[in-house]
Amino acid sequence: MLVTEILRIKGSTLFTAQPDMLMGDAVHVMAENDIGSLVVMEAGRLVGLLTFRELISVLDREGGAMKEMTVGEVMQRDPLTARPGMDVHELRKVMLEHHARYIPVMDGTTLLGVLSFHDVAKAVYEEQSFENRMLKSYIKNWPDEEETSAR
Repeated sequence: MLVTEILRIKGSTLFTAQPDMLMGDAVHVMAENDIGSLVVMEAGRLVGLLTFRELISVLDREGGAMKEMTVGEVMQRDPLTARPGMDVHELRKVMLEHHARYIPVMDGTTLLGVLSFHDVAKAVYEEQSFENRMLKSYIKNWPDEEETSAR
């Protein structure tokens, strides 16, 4: 399974922020939409990623003052990205190695979407479940030895 297939299944809804957006507004967008990340765009270009990891870190350091900070002050700059043709197993490995819970998918300079570790786990689970059903069906219909030797 390829990254593009996971994106197709997930859908195309994408939430973004700008570097000058206040953190209070960014947190509100994330909470209201039940999302764990915002892609930070500037002049149509990916410049960063804001996730729960950055939120928790800045909350620990700054407390309530965090709301007046900007996304650009907190975001992860130049985040790890995935390619649309990347195999899901390679993607899982990269996400595990880098402890990445969210990863933007880029086709050159075009942002196609963001995948979460949950999206990847769900896609792998569904793919394996389908393969298991097919194998069980195949084995169930496997001809008996007596049938094949009688021919």
